[in-house]
Amino acid sequence: MKFFMYLPRNKKEFALFLLLVSVISDNIIAPIITSFEVGFSFQTWKSTLKVLPFIWLVVVVLVILTNAPATWMKDKIVAKGDSFNAHIIVNVLCNVLMMSIILTVVGAWIGQGQLSLDPITHFAYRWPRNFAVSFAVELLIAQPIARQVLYLIHSSQETASN
Repeated sequence: MKFFMYLPRNKKEFALFLLLVSVISDNIIAPIITSFEVGFSFQTWKSTLKVLPFIWLVVVVLVILTNAPATWMKDKIVAKGDSFNAHIIVNVLCNVLMMSIILTVVGAWIGQGQLSLDPITHFAYRWPRNFAVSFAVELLIAQPIARQVLYLIHSSQETASN
């Protein structure tokens, strides 16, 4: 029942889910990670806002590209009979794992406005922090909000059909 009510049922709902999760995540994760790098200040947040649209585009592309491999990984870890929450947590874990690896480098390039070896040479230091921030935001904020929106849409559709 939860799989049917809280997850996208078609491409239109997937697009809505993707839009909600990516906008929420982008607006929380990028400023936090940037602040860890250069310091927490209003100026840091303001400068991050300038690159958010570019990071958002990369996030959307990465979600589309990593969705199938992340689902494959999740299916190798979680059995079909496991709980909804087990599927969601492992799915978020797999998605965030892949995306955080790529965005630790690409996000830094976008934020710096240049290609450099710095994100690669400091990857081992930055990635665990970026992964932890991203995983927490996805698991506790972005995805629950998006799933609740889908639940409300599905509930209203069922009420209308009855």
